[in-house]
Amino acid sequence: MPSPIAAVDRDRLRRLMAAEERSFLATHPRSGELFRRAESSLLAGVPMNWMVKWAGAYPVFVAEAEGARFRDVDGHEYVDFCLGDTGAMTGHSPGPTVEAVRRQVGRGITTMLPSEDAAIVGEELQRRFGLRFWQFTLSATDANRFALRLARQVTGRRRRLVFDYCYHGSVDETFATLDPATGAVRARKGNIGPGVDPAVTTRVVAFNDVAALEAALAAGDVAAVLAEPALTNIGIVLPAPGFHDALRALTRRHGTLLIIDETHTICAGPGGYTRAHGLDPDMLVIGKPIGGGIPAGTYGFTEAVAERISAAIELEDCDVGGIGGTLAGYVLSLAAMRATLTEVLTAPAFERMIRLAERWEAGVNAALAERSVPWHVTRLGARAEYHFRPTPPRTGAEAAVAGDFPLERFLHLHALNRGILMTPFHNMALMSPATVEADVDRHTQVFRAAVEALFAS
Repeated sequence: MPSPIAAVDRDRLRRLMAAEERSFLATHPRSGELFRRAESSLLAGVPMNWMVKWAGAYPVFVAEAEGARFRDVDGHEYVDFCLGDTGAMTGHSPGPTVEAVRRQVGRGITTMLPSEDAAIVGEELQRRFGLRFWQFTLSATDANRFALRLARQVTGRRRRLVFDYCYHGSVDETFATLDPATGAVRARKGNIGPGVDPAVTTRVVAFNDVAALEAALAAGDVAAVLAEPALTNIGIVLPAPGFHDALRALTRRHGTLLIIDETHTICAGPGGYTRAHGLDPDMLVIGKPIGGGIPAGTYGFTEAVAERISAAIELEDCDVGGIGGTLAGYVLSLAAMRATLTEVLTAPAFERMIRLAERWEAGVNAALAERSVPWHVTRLGARAEYHFRPTPPRTGAEAAVAGDFPLERFLHLHALNRGILMTPFHNMALMSPATVEADVDRHTQVFRAAVEALFAS
């Protein structure tokens, strides 16, 4: 449903979108040919169903990508602010990672045995995040799934708690939300084939609602709270002052483990939001960018949790407990993680990326101010996003109500037709070590033109 705060003339929006769609079709014929060919073998013509959400009649097909840019099969070059929805936060094909992968491919790809890289990556994760012990996966989804399984094992509790409109990958128990009319837990809109009613496994509370959190934990049956430090997949929703202190105090009081998911919030700095803001989780998960584009994920835990895990799992049974996978922690992935963490996503790189996000934020705010458009920009480290509302949302539900899908699609396609790629899911831009000021200024120019078209007198 369109947000009333957006205050956009719907007839004008439809006319503008129709013009952008005509332009897209005229300038992307080769992508169209490949899409029609793919429709004969791929569901909806795409490798993954969410790719149909790109604005335009079909996704652009990529020919090559490097740094903060990519080129499509029709020869158009784009500044990439989507960056694989964080998977390419390093920039595409970062040199140190590519070289490490090239070396490792010649020495073996997977062995089911550790390499020296494993120890070095473990030490680097200790240094960045402060947790003592680590294990590796192929994705943050797997890391979340395994962390929750271990939390249930060591606490003897069956339930978990997440925040309304969170995102933790494709973990079934986390696709839950609150019914706005009744406050009851229900499957989130778009949840495909839940195995059980999410209310059976999961408690949900609104982000920043300390009273609701305390009430939900009071029964003493929640194994773990799985939390993003800030919501990022419904638009950025920042924690209110004192929220994380309360979250940590309440989980300790009620014997509940606290799992922090840094997969998107790594944009806050080399040690993510956890190190930047002094969080103290029992467990931590992260995936996406840490392999520089090679599938990689990891989860860490304190020494106290490690002792409980070791005591709960017999050696004879350690390979059948639903933790891991044949390729989890494989040597190619560890080689990529070592290079990415030690040579690409460095402290100086984050300093540059955060300055660029500040420049992006200022440019968007200036364009909005010129037309007195009541939208708000929220920034989290090297990531920034605009909301169709005048103030920052405090909960996922507030951010969801401000959503405006037709308006988003116009803004995304307008940008795409002018060489700017935004994430297809919301209005987020992410900086990479390869992003430069000219890229940011190009976005400001394109965004200003879109706002002028929407709000011209």
